[in-house]
Amino acid sequence: MSNRVLVVGGGSWGTTVAHLAAHNEPTVLWCRDVRTVEAVNQTHSNPRYLKGFDLHPELRATTDLYEAASEAEVVVMAMPSAVFRPVMERVALQLQPWVPVLSLTKGLEQGTRLRMTEIINQAAPAHSAGALTGPNLAQEIIAGHAATSVIAMADDTVATALQAVFTTDLFRVYTNDDVVGCELGGTLKNVIALASGMVDGLGAGDNTRASVITRGLAEIARLGTAMGGRADTFAGLAGMGDLLATCMSPLSRNRHVGYELGQGRPLKQILADMEQTAEGVYTAGIVVELADLHGIEMPLSTEVNRVIQGTRTAEEAMMALMGRQARPEPDKPKHDNTWRRRVWQFIKRSTS
Repeated sequence: MSNRVLVVGGGSWGTTVAHLAAHNEPTVLWCRDVRTVEAVNQTHSNPRYLKGFDLHPELRATTDLYEAASEAEVVVMAMPSAVFRPVMERVALQLQPWVPVLSLTKGLEQGTRLRMTEIINQAAPAHSAGALTGPNLAQEIIAGHAATSVIAMADDTVATALQAVFTTDLFRVYTNDDVVGCELGGTLKNVIALASGMVDGLGAGDNTRASVITRGLAEIARLGTAMGGRADTFAGLAGMGDLLATCMSPLSRNRHVGYELGQGRPLKQILADMEQTAEGVYTAGIVVELADLHGIEMPLSTEVNRVIQGTRTAEEAMMALMGRQARPEPDKPKHDNTWRRRVWQFIKRSTS
């Protein structure tokens, strides 16, 4: 039995996910741009965002969101966080009962600080909400390189069924019921990728980049667990995996913005030259707000936000981080008895 898939958003990642799904199920890609729709339908390509790559010949595109949503049995949202809610609300009006909705968007909503699945739950409360996330660079996947991803969804039965929708010979999909952790891993790493790009743009070496990535992961895990995510999630594909790919790859939009900032270019000019959204630029301020709200120290993210706000240069931010007071590593929160519990559990198992 087939499941009609609708992917909402014709950017590089939305198009790539639609291409993957078309290997297994009838798939429609909704795009605003008429020329993109014509290209997908007539030449099986998306020259605006994936120039030179062929799409699955069975993939179809449309500009009619209402009709596509009313026929969909699986919905995938690939819209930027800034417009995610209004588009999701339009989709929700036409959905058949119980159709699952997956987000591809790794960002937070301005003003509310909500994750995308939280917006889905508000717009379509009767539907299973989840996220497809992980180390997924669209151009590598559309080129046929092997990759892995995670479907994060509380309903394991639905998540398992969705694995078959997106899995191909070279795209392996796992499941994880830690929706909070998976979404935050994908969202917070964009801010760290900006930092990684900045030090690269400043001409720093691999030691510096490794330090940024490692300390960035510590920040992600601190805030992520404080907000309800599981620690082991941040060591997996949705955490460390996504962080590594985004911080190191020249295909990463967030790393690109950071690199250009490190080179001294104004942020406004960098963004004007880009076709797609670098979510970290808009997430950095929200992350700092959340860190303050939860009492979490996030020096890297704080400095990135200062650069984004124009109160520091990338070089000043790096020097500020290097000048911080020395401390133990790994971090040891006050009154942390985790190690005592682990030792006691080990003793109990050994003597039982």
